[in-house]
Amino acid sequence: MSPLVTPAALEARGWGWRYATRLRWAVREADLRIEPGERVLLLGASGSGKSTLLQGFGGVLGGADEGETHGELLVDGVRSTEARGRVGMVLQDPDTQTMLARVGDDVAFGCENLGVPREEIWHRVREALDAVQLDVPLDRSTNALSGGQKQRLALAGVLAMRPGAILLDEPTANLDPEGVRDVRDAVAAALDASGATLIVIEHRIDVWLPLVTRVIVLGAEPDGTIVLADGTPGEVLGARGAELAASGVWVPGHPPAVPPPPARASGDLLLETHELVVSRRRRLPVAGPLDLDVRAGEAIGITGANGSGKSTFGLTLAGLIPAERGRVAASALLAAGEVADPLRWSSRALLTRIATVLQTPEHQLLAKTVREELSVGPRALRLGEAEIAGRTEELLERLRLAPLAEANPYTLSGGEKRRLTVAAALATRPQVIVLDEPTFGQDARTWAELVSIIARLRDEGTAIVAISHDEAVLQALHARRFGVGA
Repeated sequence: MSPLVTPAALEARGWGWRYATRLRWAVREADLRIEPGERVLLLGASGSGKSTLLQGFGGVLGGADEGETHGELLVDGVRSTEARGRVGMVLQDPDTQTMLARVGDDVAFGCENLGVPREEIWHRVREALDAVQLDVPLDRSTNALSGGQKQRLALAGVLAMRPGAILLDEPTANLDPEGVRDVRDAVAAALDASGATLIVIEHRIDVWLPLVTRVIVLGAEPDGTIVLADGTPGEVLGARGAELAASGVWVPGHPPAVPPPPARASGDLLLETHELVVSRRRRLPVAGPLDLDVRAGEAIGITGANGSGKSTFGLTLAGLIPAERGRVAASALLAAGEVADPLRWSSRALLTRIATVLQTPEHQLLAKTVREELSVGPRALRLGEAEIAGRTEELLERLRLAPLAEANPYTLSGGEKRRLTVAAALATRPQVIVLDEPTFGQDARTWAELVSIIARLRDEGTAIVAISHDEAVLQALHARRFGVGA
């Protein structure tokens, strides 16, 4: 990292933003100044406007056709949309930042747009990939990377640009514990070498506290966002820890409530795998052989390092992609007249049997409003309007989505999208639910509520398969661990 990088100053002056299809301001009347070289941890409950503010500083919120804005966001005294190359940002969803087909080209993309000399670009690319510990060939297909590897790729692209400010939105959300430390250390090294300004949104507060010098907490109000707290980590998390935890902020030493253990032992066999080998692409196995039985009323935690094949295993188990070798078989109880292999079931047959919540929420959003999204599955089952309305309203309330019922799903925060996709899976009342990182992007309050809902489903006889790096989730669900990969 070049020592010639000049850190950037970031300032919000009465700034607010509202998406055209959202009913309330995502951020309203924000006033902040972040000095060059400051290292800021940005906290707040889900939906409080953290990601919107970060995207505003990054100049990527879009034009007037996408929303309504007032006030100013400045980077080094100029509008953020005009501060080309001064800000590098890793978005909440790394898929949205994957531009090119090969890893090396993708990391080089930002440098090329900034006019960095060709011979310098490839030096930066290799340096950035080493910094984030993404040890893959430069010609590796970006489509072949796991979700966690794509997060490292996105960060490498930002580090290679050597910006004056680095903005990170949940940069470690889908990483294994070793990956979390690697990414934090890579950011720390980049900041130490360059002096760049940092704003990071993260729920894993403990990881970032040794690195940051300031904590800003946003709070959601009916008409927009307010600054709940602003100061050093000790001032904010120490003196006001209990108050902030009650509002949904993750605060060390204030863990959220967890549900009680299962009331009864697991029940009938629903699904099993035998000598199963899974692959992202045909003839390119990533994990196996895997032997797993899934029983009613049990939670199973799928664990393993990034790139070990956990998500691929989940998709294969759920009947969404074919096995490379071996088999997945549903019991007669779950199949209920269908053939044993879920891959051969129709989408309608899957709806009441096996539901899947993908790692990336955007990959399964279908409707124009939150309310309509929750009704997609029940309508496919041809339920009556009264039954559809009843299920939809119940889920809107249970998952704190009622105020957003008429909003476009794509304008929700990452945490809100995650709750929506979980709710949509529950709407058809399946017997097995495969959840890939179910608590991604949640504040402490919504995390506890989601875990409570999942535990209740388990106790009612639903089989839960949770793919997660969040050890607290697996402990709270009393999940049986099943490791994938070495």
